[in-house]
Amino acid sequence: MADGTVSHTTVNAPWPIILAVIGVMSVFTITLGLSYPLLALILQNIGTPKALIGLNAAMTPMGIIVSAPLFPRLAGTRSSWGLAMLCLTATLLIFMMIGATRLLALWFVLRFLLGASINGLFIISETWINQLSHAKSRGRVMGIYATVMSLGFCIGPFILPLTGFEGWPPFLVGLACFIAAGLMLLPLRDRMPEFGGQTFSGSLLRFVRLAPVMSLAVLIAAYFDQVVLSFLPLFALAHGLSSATASFALGVLIVGNVFLQIPLGWLADRTSRHKVMLMCAVTTLFGCALLPLVIRCPGLLWPTLFIWGGAAFGVYTAALAELGDRFSGTMLLTGSAAFGLMWGVGGIAGPASVGVLAQFLGMGVFPFSLGIPFGLFVLMLLRPHRGVQKTAG
Repeated sequence: MADGTVSHTTVNAPWPIILAVIGVMSVFTITLGLSYPLLALILQNIGTPKALIGLNAAMTPMGIIVSAPLFPRLAGTRSSWGLAMLCLTATLLIFMMIGATRLLALWFVLRFLLGASINGLFIISETWINQLSHAKSRGRVMGIYATVMSLGFCIGPFILPLTGFEGWPPFLVGLACFIAAGLMLLPLRDRMPEFGGQTFSGSLLRFVRLAPVMSLAVLIAAYFDQVVLSFLPLFALAHGLSSATASFALGVLIVGNVFLQIPLGWLADRTSRHKVMLMCAVTTLFGCALLPLVIRCPGLLWPTLFIWGGAAFGVYTAALAELGDRFSGTMLLTGSAAFGLMWGVGGIAGPASVGVLAQFLGMGVFPFSLGIPFGLFVLMLLRPHRGVQKTAG
């Protein structure tokens, strides 16, 4: 429409195509879940200083940040399927190049490029799913998507005990997963929405100004995700838990993330995206306060971690659904790219800031460092807000 506002369609969501896209991403994320601990263990095994291990890992979110503004422009020049296949192929090649060398300087470049190619596939897939889904079921669709993504990341690390981290076996498993994702993507060539023919006129910063709540939701979800992956086991060890129990604690939190996204998406369809974000943010804030109190009490710790992990990531699930509700056309694609940008910023800011605080103040700072951004987000959500219309690019 000329005023940039469009009405919601009443066409039913094409579930087989949506589930096919989610299936592609599920296989893709298994390799990503494998890669994080794999590369850290390899670097540690060859005697790399921990500071350099952290800096090297930061190159992936840096690649996400730098590449985010490029994909909306690229998407207007080629087919969406072709761009997705290009990103998938690039990710495969970069991953195998990492496996072929132990030269740290080259790993910095390769992991930066890995972040860029990963980001492209996520931007395209999330834009596709939002375009294909219907407003009345979008929360559930995004809940399924978030569940499958989390499950892929969860499965990845369990491959390492089977393959070890030395030599080619773990990289060959990753290669097989990438090839499987490509084979699943092939039949979708003529069935996916196109981005081509749309002139990109916006900017990621413009989107962030238009949708500050959604943007902050993505940032704090990434912040939480990366901080707990890095520091929850260390926090547990600092409170006297064994290494096995510390790892199990992280696993329980990830399982909560996996199992709670679909119910939260259903709730977002039944109530509102805003209410679900507020509920999840408040719940996460309570989890931050409770963690120091329950850390030595397994009967309370496991349910706390389960709910905590699901609630923290629930703000991202609700934000994805609201993105499709509010935006279409190039602004939807720009919003997906902005989400990638905010994820990259949160992924870098989280471990870096908490690492510095923990160095000087000890691991007791861990739950408070997570609570502060969620507390600010709650305050933002409690401000009066007006209903918004759907905006086209």
